[in-house]
Amino acid sequence: MASASTGSRVSCGRDLNCVPEIADTLGVVAKLGFDFLCMPLFHPRFRREFECEPAKSRPGAQTRSDLLLCGRDWNTLIVGKLSPWIAADSEVETERRNSEAALAQELNFSAYLGLPVFMIPLSGPNNANLARLLLNHIHTGHHTSNFWIRVPLMASEDMREDLIENEPATYIDDTEVDEKSWSWWHSFRTLCDYNKRICLAIEVGADMPSETVIDKWLGEPIKAAILPTSIFLTNKKGFPVLSKAHQRIISRLFKLEAQFIFTGTSQHTEKDFKSYLQYLEYLSQNRPAPDAYDLFAKGYEDYLQSPLQPLMDNLESQTYEVFEKDPFKYSQYQQAVYKCLLDRVPEEEKDTNVQVLMVLGAGRGPLVNASLRAARQADRKLRVYAVEKNPNAVITLENWRFEEWGEQVTVVSCDMREWAAPEKADIIVSELLGSFGDNELSPECLDGAQHFLKDDGVSIPCSYTSFLAPLSSSKLYNEVRGCRERDKDPESHFETPYVVRLHNFHQLAKPKPCFTFTHPTTNMNNNRYQCLRFSIGCNSVLHGFAGYFETTLYKDVTLSIKPDTHSPGMFSWFPILFPLKQPISISRDDDVTVRFWRCNNGKKVWYEWAVTEPSCSAIHNPAGRSYTIGL
Repeated sequence: MASASTGSRVSCGRDLNCVPEIADTLGVVAKLGFDFLCMPLFHPRFRREFECEPAKSRPGAQTRSDLLLCGRDWNTLIVGKLSPWIAADSEVETERRNSEAALAQELNFSAYLGLPVFMIPLSGPNNANLARLLLNHIHTGHHTSNFWIRVPLMASEDMREDLIENEPATYIDDTEVDEKSWSWWHSFRTLCDYNKRICLAIEVGADMPSETVIDKWLGEPIKAAILPTSIFLTNKKGFPVLSKAHQRIISRLFKLEAQFIFTGTSQHTEKDFKSYLQYLEYLSQNRPAPDAYDLFAKGYEDYLQSPLQPLMDNLESQTYEVFEKDPFKYSQYQQAVYKCLLDRVPEEEKDTNVQVLMVLGAGRGPLVNASLRAARQADRKLRVYAVEKNPNAVITLENWRFEEWGEQVTVVSCDMREWAAPEKADIIVSELLGSFGDNELSPECLDGAQHFLKDDGVSIPCSYTSFLAPLSSSKLYNEVRGCRERDKDPESHFETPYVVRLHNFHQLAKPKPCFTFTHPTTNMNNNRYQCLRFSIGCNSVLHGFAGYFETTLYKDVTLSIKPDTHSPGMFSWFPILFPLKQPISISRDDDVTVRFWRCNNGKKVWYEWAVTEPSCSAIHNPAGRSYTIGL
């Protein structure tokens, strides 16, 4: 139950404040179509006394027996709820001490029952003692429960009281009001040191915060969304529906595979309570179908991968196979070669002018095939050299040549930087780009090959630019924390970039250009230094930077993984993540300034990065101590 739904069906629970007969209630809830039940473990009005006699020694059971359900039902169908009177941060000492003992009792009983999840509400900014007690419980027990921290999207005291029934929800634009409850959550998870077992259950109210604040919430580790029945409107046929604003947040929660919890009594008494679930299922079924990129990326969301090093390592056949399936990339390369051939060879020379095209890093031949198709499309003559350093892939190229290409293609088994070319090229074509543009050493490779390009020759691609954007994501921060390796420096995993399909994150500002490289070039120095400043505009926390790139293959033919210009359906590259060792808190008036260096010592290339505003971080990866790319 507590894992997000795997199929297309939405996982829903029913939240009840009083459950007289637990087995009967569970049966009724299941019959309505719910997957689990949220309920208090102790009677909500039973304030146990742990400090004062005689109530302290009251005989008898303090709650009902675990034998009312079988172990499997407790393990999969029940989410426990903390009693609402418990105030572990009360300023009244007797109340605080009593609450501490009651909290420990409820947490321990939840662990004893083997509940998958226990839900704890936050209703104000002061929760340090609650956080301490919960963290102590997590670190001392052998249980595996997760904890959902129930936080309203907007604090109840900031909700409008003049709501008219069936009037669509409005956005509140006062950012200070908007962000109040988020700051409760941020303080709590920071006190708990981003513990992986402490997740978020957001309560969606009738009023909605601004889009910016919703974006920020959706970058948090949301496992559940609580939907009060009071936020539903009524359509013409008397069924419950949601306003457009609520529908937008629900559809984004579907993408995070959040579970939904319905709380409150039916506001549509003439309809079955099932109608609430059916409406949510209807919204889920009517989502837009995933595109090729989403289908390819399924299962890789927020999964960290080390960037490829094809210069240092020989790639495997399956790796080539994955990239060759990209529907968009090679059609763009074909288009670029086609336009280039038409520009270089006038119509009257098409039978006599044979253009020399060199594919540098030919892999298993997709660029050779794209170039040959372009020549046929343009009706121009072409002589091709396929240069590849991986001896295993050369076998594939030789077979292509024997079976299809013939004398038109010459296969060269050699590193392009060491190859003595028999003639100069009119066009060199390569696909040496990584997720950050230059991070697979395209600049060094193409500079090394430039000497066999004619003076008026063309490189495809002719330029590429990397981009950076600040991001917040406790999910990714925790993923990076989990990458620590025993035999390496304790912080080396925070000084390493990762290729990752960004999913549960909040991008704090639009990407800005970082490093640009052009080919051919007269400047062979590929070291770079860039200082970028971003305006954030909301209270947040900085966990790292997302890296993207754009490239111009030829004239107006481009490829991009930058979100606002992303090539449709192209999945050859996921973004890159540059993490920070320590999260940096940001106020809405702060600018974030980051400094990035690209360094090359002749044997290897590496990046260094540091934040200098609003506060200074350490310089990450100095001298390439944790991560380098081998030349």
